[in-house]
Amino acid sequence: MDLYQLRCFVTAAEELHFGRAARKLEILPSIFGRNVRLLEEDLGTKLFLRTTRSVVVSEDGEQLLRDARKLLALADAVRARFREGVRSKAAKLRVGAIDSAAAGLLPLLLNDFRRERPDVEVQLFEDKTIRLLPRVLSGRLDLAFVRPPRGRDPNLVYRHLFYETPVVAMTSGRPLARRRKVTIKDIADQPLIVPDRRSRPHSHDLTMKLFEKTRYEPRIAQVADEKQTIVNLVSTGLGIAIVPRWTSRMTIKGVVYLPLQIEEAANVRRLPLAAIWMRNSRDALRDSLLETLTKNINSYAAQA
Repeated sequence: MDLYQLRCFVTAAEELHFGRAARKLEILPSIFGRNVRLLEEDLGTKLFLRTTRSVVVSEDGEQLLRDARKLLALADAVRARFREGVRSKAAKLRVGAIDSAAAGLLPLLLNDFRRERPDVEVQLFEDKTIRLLPRVLSGRLDLAFVRPPRGRDPNLVYRHLFYETPVVAMTSGRPLARRRKVTIKDIADQPLIVPDRRSRPHSHDLTMKLFEKTRYEPRIAQVADEKQTIVNLVSTGLGIAIVPRWTSRMTIKGVVYLPLQIEEAANVRRLPLAAIWMRNSRDALRDSLLETLTKNINSYAAQA
């Protein structure tokens, strides 16, 4: 017994005419009759009482008809739900990003992408690189914008985008806040709030290397994990912090962001941003978003 045989049976029971039932299902009468006969053989009973002039549902057929209608209704509902899910998934893109990219790059990128593909729903997930990488590997994310790790998984494609510009966050009441830009020498005596190296190695190492290259000893006042927490600590006057320029979009009362002048001789790598996705995977929506990114990359990089 299969669902198609049940559908033939129910249609015949409703039409009480095999010819009309076959036309309704758009199949040949011979095939229709064979499906009904196979169902009767499988169940070991006659479902119809047929004469040359009429078709009547048998007593056993009446019992089956109630259950068959329920089964077919359930099957149709399951099919519709899965088809809707596939259509929904086909027009949905899951994108992850570190905090600075979520604040700066994604608003620019998605604004451009939505003009080209208004039919696509983009779901955003903001987290640290160490948590975004396994989500891409497991298929829970289609694409992510991260700081590329030193040890790169061969199952992932890494596309370098650009380097984010570091700025110095401090309270507006500090004398340095009146300057147009600052150097490491200018802030060498200031207490520092630095990111935890375990979760933000690029940001932590940038701060440390900037001081090391200019031969100043950093005065670390506090280590914090989240960028929002770091900026909030800055607002209390606890210290200053070196953060990506896009962090300045996190508007906190009393906090200003000054450009940090880095001597070229220092030869310090800044804050790299990369796009990552699963190697050898096909995803037309992801590729469409990457095309938009590629077309506008110079504009985005100028604002980073």
